[in-house]
Amino acid sequence: MNELDEMTGPTLDEGRDVNVIAKQLPVEVGWGSKVFDIIWWFLPPIIGGIVWMIMKVHARNYFRQLQQKLQHDASQIDNYLEQRVQILKNCARLLDKAIDLDKDTFTKIAEYRSGRAGAGAEGDEARNRAAEEIGAMDRSIRLTFENYPELRAHAEIADAMQQNSYLQREITAAREVYNDTVNTWNREIFSWPTKQIVAAQAGYTTRIPFIADKETKEAARGEFF
Repeated sequence: MNELDEMTGPTLDEGRDVNVIAKQLPVEVGWGSKVFDIIWWFLPPIIGGIVWMIMKVHARNYFRQLQQKLQHDASQIDNYLEQRVQILKNCARLLDKAIDLDKDTFTKIAEYRSGRAGAGAEGDEARNRAAEEIGAMDRSIRLTFENYPELRAHAEIADAMQQNSYLQREITAAREVYNDTVNTWNREIFSWPTKQIVAAQAGYTTRIPFIADKETKEAARGEFF
């Protein structure tokens, strides 16, 4: 018998929206794990402790490598975001409309590429904010483009808009890769005993996946036909 049985319910006919919880959970261990960490040095004498120490070193190296992969996956998103900003700037110039492009966005992206944005929640949150700002610019430009149908015949503008759509698809794919790595990190830091104990001693927390901005989620709920 299944604890959760979709055939017998209870079911929620009205549905339920799903949101990402933007909260970091610290890795903690209880007194039993702390005793477990020490007892290896006594069973058998010394040798058990050395084996346990080697296991912890492997776990620590694994986490460091996983953090590097997180940085790599995040930099892929940053690169596409930067390219998209440039395309949007070109679109704005071609449309000859006064669209206010937030200069802080470019500064943040430059910092991401140079590594100054850092890892962890601050870098993840800043990247989400930058994506929201770029999305707002995109919506402003698209609105202008839609309001002037005659501009669609302009080959250079049409090409720029096509590049923008392509980059958005690439960003979506890069976000999937990044979120997969975040999922691996969040799962592995709670893998008891070795990894969880090492993660707790290092002060690691869960990572927050890339989140769709509010406007995009609201647009997805709209009527299209």
